[in-house]
Amino acid sequence: MHNSNLYNLVQLLQKNSKLAKTTQIYIIYISYDGMTDALGQSQVLPYLAGLSKMGHKITILSSEKKTNFLKSKSYIIQNLIDYDIHWAPVHYSNSFPVFSQLFNLFKLRQKALALCNAQNFQIVHCRSYIPSLIGLELKHRKGLKFIFDMRGFWADERVEGNIWKLNNPIYSYIYKYFKKKEFDFLNQSDRIVSLTENGKKEILSRTGIKIAPEKIVVIPCCTDMDLFNPETVHKPDLIRYYSELNIDSDNFILSYLGSIGTWYLLDEMLFFFKILLAKKNTAIFLFITNGSAEQIFKKAEKNGINRGFIRVIKAYRKEIPSILSLSDFSIFFIKPCFSKKASSPTKMGELMSLGIPMVTNSGVGDVEQIINETKTGIIINSFNNTEYESAVSKMDSFRGLDKAFYRSAARKYYALEGGIEKYNTIYNEIII
Repeated sequence: MHNSNLYNLVQLLQKNSKLAKTTQIYIIYISYDGMTDALGQSQVLPYLAGLSKMGHKITILSSEKKTNFLKSKSYIIQNLIDYDIHWAPVHYSNSFPVFSQLFNLFKLRQKALALCNAQNFQIVHCRSYIPSLIGLELKHRKGLKFIFDMRGFWADERVEGNIWKLNNPIYSYIYKYFKKKEFDFLNQSDRIVSLTENGKKEILSRTGIKIAPEKIVVIPCCTDMDLFNPETVHKPDLIRYYSELNIDSDNFILSYLGSIGTWYLLDEMLFFFKILLAKKNTAIFLFITNGSAEQIFKKAEKNGINRGFIRVIKAYRKEIPSILSLSDFSIFFIKPCFSKKASSPTKMGELMSLGIPMVTNSGVGDVEQIINETKTGIIINSFNNTEYESAVSKMDSFRGLDKAFYRSAARKYYALEGGIEKYNTIYNEIII
C-alpha cells in the first residue's frame, strides 16, 4: 500500500465513518511479522494508521527480514512519520531453525524492555504468540494492559501444516510449551482478539478457561474497501492485463489469489478446474501469486490439464484489484483442520469488495456461515467429483449480480473502519 493510498484511506475513514478523536493512550504494538512484509502493510499498518489518527500514541516493534527491509524501509519510515507512529525494527534471522527464533525473541524482548524504560506505555498489543511471551512479561513487570491478538491457534497450525513434526523431540517440546503458554495468554490477558466466532466458541468451550465471553472480541481480517473497489478499476488497466495474459473477454476466468502450499490445496483446486473446463471449454485458471509458476504448470499437467489453460502472474498489492477484476469466479480450497477454526482468509473480504463470487470449502473459520448468509459464493463439503460438478452447475446463476450487493456484504463483515472502531473500543475499555 503506497503512502498516498494509506493517507487517502485514513482521510476517508475519518470523513465517512463514526471514528472520532478519543482519549490518548500510549501503546507498544509488538509483531513478529515485518512492516516491510506484504502482510504488515495490509493487516497491520492500515489499522494502526487509523488508530493513530484517533489520537493514540503508537510505537511498533517488529521483526524485519533483511531483503524486504532494505527494499521498503524508506517508504515505511515516511509512511509512519506522516501518522506520528514510532517504529523500532529489529533484524529477523532464520539461518538456524529454533536457535534463530530464540535469538529473534531475545532481540524483540531486549528492545521492548528498553522502549518501556524510555516511555510510559499503558498497553502492550501483541500480534500472535511469540510477541505475547513478551507481552505477558511486560504485564507482570511493568503493569501494562496486555492484548492477546491471537490471529489463530498458532501452535496447532505449525503441527497441522507439517512445520513442526511431533516425532521430533525438540518440536514436541516446543509444541507443548506453547500450548501451555496459550492457556496463560488466554487467562491472563486483558482482552483477546479472535479472527472468528468459531475460534471464540472453541476457546470458551475449553476446560480451565475461566473468562467472560465479552473478553474475546472477534475482528476478522479486514479489507481496504477503497483500494478493492470496482469503481476505481481503470478500463485501460483491464485491457493491458487481458493482452499481457493472452486472454479474451469471452474466456471464463477462474482466479486464485495468494500463496501456494501448506494450507492451500493446489491439487484439489486444479481438479475442480478440470471439471469446470469440461463444462466450459474456454475457461482459464488465473493464478495471482508470488509462488512458483513452474510448480503450478507441472501440477496442472500431472492432473491432465494443458498448461495453455493456466495463467500465472505476480503482482504488487496496488495491482491486485485490477487483475482480480478479470475474474468471473474465484476459488480457494483450504485444508480443513482444527487450527483453521480460527482462520479468516484475507482474500475473502477483498473478493466481496470487488463483487467477485467465490467457491470454497467448509470447515474453515466462519467462511461457510458468512457465505451462506450473504449468498456471495458456493460452499463444497467434500473434495470429490460430485461436489465439484454440483458447484460448477451453480456458477452461471451468479453472473450479472449487482456488485453493490457484494460490497454491502463486505462492509458488514470486513470493512476496515469497523475493525479500527473495535480496537479503539478495546483500548478505551481496558484503560478505564
